[in-house]
Amino acid sequence: MSQKRQNGIFDRSEDPNSAITTLSHDYPAGHVIPLHFHDRDQLVYASRGVMTVRTRNGTWVVPPHRAVWIPAEIPHTITMSGLVAMRTLYLKPRLAQRLPRGCRVINISALLKELILHTCVMGRLKKSVKWQMHLIAVILHQLEAVQTIPLQLPHLSEPRLVRIAEILMNNPRDSRTLAQLCKGTGAGKRSVERLFQQEVGITFGKWRQQLRLMLAMRLLAEGAEVTRAALESGYSTPSAFTSMFRKTLGITPSSYFR
Repeated sequence: MSQKRQNGIFDRSEDPNSAITTLSHDYPAGHVIPLHFHDRDQLVYASRGVMTVRTRNGTWVVPPHRAVWIPAEIPHTITMSGLVAMRTLYLKPRLAQRLPRGCRVINISALLKELILHTCVMGRLKKSVKWQMHLIAVILHQLEAVQTIPLQLPHLSEPRLVRIAEILMNNPRDSRTLAQLCKGTGAGKRSVERLFQQEVGITFGKWRQQLRLMLAMRLLAEGAEVTRAALESGYSTPSAFTSMFRKTLGITPSSYFR
């Protein structure tokens, strides 16, 4: 059952007894799931396409064969780039106590991938069924062992940082240095560098790097060639983008999206 609240649609689970419930759905390019939240923890896996998850704290880009962990009661939207095959596990509250209480993009092992797909075919898992209880334990063990990947863009609130961020999000090809971007913001380069560290815990350069990588990934999912995706996202050369992509995901972009 879903009901409207001030901070989005409350998508309440209709099965309070099962430890894990599922959702399998394919979405067209450009589709947006509006602001909503759940009473369960959520593992959203992209077997095809790229998803962009937004909360008030940040933006996460989920490429194919990766997943995003969204704890219960966090309002979020999901935007699709390219055709998206979404496979979701909903975990009963307190089932995954060792997992973080914030959103994360995570690597999916070959075993965890098969567990997700198998569970989605089944529809739900219950602890009262012995063999299903064992399967739940394996899923939790795999989730606790996963590695997070740096595909998050923290949201900014300090007005001077927001102005700089808006410039780069509207035109990622803007190649001005931080000192040049600071003109007109009322703050010097050193002050802005300090504010970035204080507010989001990363440097301006790292934030800009994340923005470019996430924009390029969405363009690739929509069918853009590597060269176009790289240049439109602000990389000086396609090879610079390929190097950053390989560093983050361990494979070239052309091979990954093939």
